[in-house]
Amino acid sequence: MYDIVIAGGGAAGFYAAIQIAELSPELNIAIFERGKTVLSKVKVSGGGRCNVTHGEFLPKELATNYPRGEKELLGPFHKYAPMDVMAFFEERGVPLKIEEDGRVFPKSDSSQSIIDCLVTEAERLGVQVLKNSSVKVIDKLNDGWQVTTMNKHYQTKKLLLTTGSNPKIWAQLQKLGHQIISPVPSLFTFNIKDKRIQGIQGISAYATVEVLPKKTFHTDKKNLNLKSNVKDEPVLYSDGPLLITHWGLSGPAILKLSAWGANILHDYNYSFRIRVNWLPEYSTESMEAYLKELKEVEAKKTVMRTNVTELPKRLWKRLVEAANIMPDERWGDINKEQLLALAEQLTASSFKVEGKSTFKEEFVTAGGVDLKEINFKTFESKLHPNLYFAGEIINVDAITGGFNFQNAWTGAYIAAQAIVS
Repeated sequence: MYDIVIAGGGAAGFYAAIQIAELSPELNIAIFERGKTVLSKVKVSGGGRCNVTHGEFLPKELATNYPRGEKELLGPFHKYAPMDVMAFFEERGVPLKIEEDGRVFPKSDSSQSIIDCLVTEAERLGVQVLKNSSVKVIDKLNDGWQVTTMNKHYQTKKLLLTTGSNPKIWAQLQKLGHQIISPVPSLFTFNIKDKRIQGIQGISAYATVEVLPKKTFHTDKKNLNLKSNVKDEPVLYSDGPLLITHWGLSGPAILKLSAWGANILHDYNYSFRIRVNWLPEYSTESMEAYLKELKEVEAKKTVMRTNVTELPKRLWKRLVEAANIMPDERWGDINKEQLLALAEQLTASSFKVEGKSTFKEEFVTAGGVDLKEINFKTFESKLHPNLYFAGEIINVDAITGGFNFQNAWTGAYIAAQAIVS
């Protein structure tokens, strides 16, 4: 018999266990982890450096980084925010640093610093960690819960679920009457095969990216012509650094789109078109006007060799080629159609996306326990007393930058406070 069982040996599970044990050392606490190792996601996060949180200390601004959960997390972030998380680790001998883009990492640049801290604290406080203990069944008892692993039954007064995107746990919760929002991937990069970006991986530029709608067609019975009834108005928009990779496009601009558009892009079956403006300060019209001026001023110079933008040279050359301008063609010799084509390539390049790739090792899922069924003052189930949630098991996810971990730390802290109260 345990006072508290925490299912899931990840960031939220360990953080909650430590908070509970510090508040009430007399409680018998166990973490059940289905794998051979704990904190595996912490290990690979941030390229192995562990992006602990983000240096955004205003709760309202912090909450805007959550496509799902923005409204619900505002109150919790007033109670427990990035500054509190940073203090937790620094007080336990893990110095942190805030990088220029706001991401927070251990000064060691190693996720092992975070793992060692959490494991050491849990051991010091007497938290039992049961590895290879996958939760198979959750049953409600009159005075608590029964958790069944492969061949053992455990009773507990209070149960905290921090199992992340675990379909088997979600299925158990559905049996208990909870609604689960169907999970779909978030935080992924776009697979694109296109001559313009092949072989120039590693190039980055600040750009705007728009996801164009799937066009629907209707038949004009009189002329029997298919006509699109959807204009090319974007369904999603993002801006930021855009990175050309071996498999297509990545970088913050794409990752933001994948998070905010997780459900839409899933419905598109990850097959859609995007429009990229490589020079966001220009529209196609203003770029065309600028190029017309250049045609007069730089008439004798070769277009391919005269990069008149701040774009990397290799990207400039590819976009010039795509505008059907030959390598030795001079500004004075290009015609009106080529000029417009170049303006469009620079400000409205269209790319076909066919599939997605996981961003590094950081797979994040949109979906989970319906937020309407959670009391965000305690992270307790509204349906069942003494059942709590923290982390990715609930329908909360964020853009990249340490925000998903912050959701885990905040939920774990508030649930811990409620459990011992």
